[in-house]
Amino acid sequence: MAFMVTSRQSGPATIVDVSGPVTYGEAGALQQMLLELVKKGQRNILLNLGNVSHLDSSGISTLVRGYTTIKNAGGQLKVLHLSKHVQRLLEITNLTKVFEDFSDEETALRSFS
Repeated sequence: MAFMVTSRQSGPATIVDVSGPVTYGEAGALQQMLLELVKKGQRNILLNLGNVSHLDSSGISTLVRGYTTIKNAGGQLKVLHLSKHVQRLLEITNLTKVFEDFSDEETALRSFS
């Protein structure tokens, strides 16, 4: 599966759909998308990681930088549909305490209200 990142507006949040591997080569595109959304005034961002096939240290770093950037702008970054692989990486790195994660898009969107 090739890397792809797109965004869509849904109620109180912008949903960023990510698919494929988020590794050294692709992480920059995700970081750029998050920065552009913040510059446009988007403060509530939901990262849909359900189709992420692999996440390496660059991908994890991108998630943390994105979280910090959005939080410093007064917003929230939450994650949706974590695969077992991504969930395990967030547990190992203790980031499950940082990222609020959801398995249901509607519930995630309501959490921004």
